Amino acid sequence: MMLYQELLPSPVGTITILTDGDGVLRVLEFEDFGARMERLLRLHYGPGGWQVVPATRTSDAMRAMTAYFAGDVTAIDGLPTATGGTAFQRSVWAALRSVEAGRTVAYADIAAAIDRPGAVRAVGLANGSNPIAIVVPCHRIIGRSGALTGYGGGLERKRWLLAHEGVGLV
Repeated sequence: MMLYQELLPSPVGTITILTDGDGVLRVLEFEDFGARMERLLRLHYGPGGWQVVPATRTSDAMRAMTAYFAGDVTAIDGLPTATGGTAFQRSVWAALRSVEAGRTVAYADIAAAIDRPGAVRAVGLANGSNPIAIVVPCHRIIGRSGALTGYGGGLERKRWLLAHEGVGLV
């Protein structure tokens, strides 16, 4: 699979955007987490199952992310995405996309939303394997107590993203 790369400077660091030949978003990751991105690509598409080349035109994903960082936090809502992963992981990621900007949920809420209330830990693992940061908004999961929990991009980025979306944190 050919993946087309664009780099977006943002307030939370440079972001790598990878889209496929149809313009569908496959990966969105922080540039300084390149090793994580490589690991997730191998998990989702197999070793050597992809090739990354520079994009020759601006993707819808790049335009939407630019609008998101300019203040239109809903600009990313309709972006088409595609991932590998298991059926369970994809169900978790679909449930995450239903969490609107300005809201947060706990792992248990996502587990309940996919009719797997006992799968809280598995939801956490699926969340950690999400290859499409921000658009599949894993940053919107916080602890049941309201505390920030881990985030692949780091807690400071998570705090910034939530504040950008209007979430008041205690």
